[in-house]
Amino acid sequence: MKSEPSMESGKTIRLAERRVFSHSFKPLYDEGMGLVEQTAEYLDGQGRIDARNLSRLAATLYAAESMRLTTRLMQVASWLLLQRAANSGEMTRDQVAAEKSKVRLDTASAREDAAGWSELPEAFQDLINRSLSLQALVRRMDDEIYGDHSAFAASAALRRSNPVSDQIMLLNTAFARG
Repeated sequence: MKSEPSMESGKTIRLAERRVFSHSFKPLYDEGMGLVEQTAEYLDGQGRIDARNLSRLAATLYAAESMRLTTRLMQVASWLLLQRAANSGEMTRDQVAAEKSKVRLDTASAREDAAGWSELPEAFQDLINRSLSLQALVRRMDDEIYGDHSAFAASAALRRSNPVSDQIMLLNTAFARG
């Protein structure tokens, strides 16, 4: 459902809201989905080859970071899909707000000074850094549009019985036709 940007204090335009609920959302959506695709291609192809040549320490870090990277990108993709559904009128903003409470935009990564980080393939490090930048942008936009609901999200996360099931349900909702 498209709507006009909200006004705060009667005069301030919320730029993130304007960006998400307009045609300028498409480049952000394309960037996010492109990064998901590039990451999948790397992890299924060259990444497997690169991982074989790592020390035990770096291979363990690679495995952990691969899981964090894919989790981070699944969450960002879910958020982007929900915003696209709202932008195209497939979901109301209230429905999106309810569903997005299942999306976590706080998947961390090891620091660059972590043991074994310097051994990780450069292409892999680039994907991690790009995903972190995208997640930070999406989180800022989410906070501006919907408000910072960190306390609510933390309590909701504790109540979850199965995060994978929640993610599948979220994706099904985002693609559901009504």
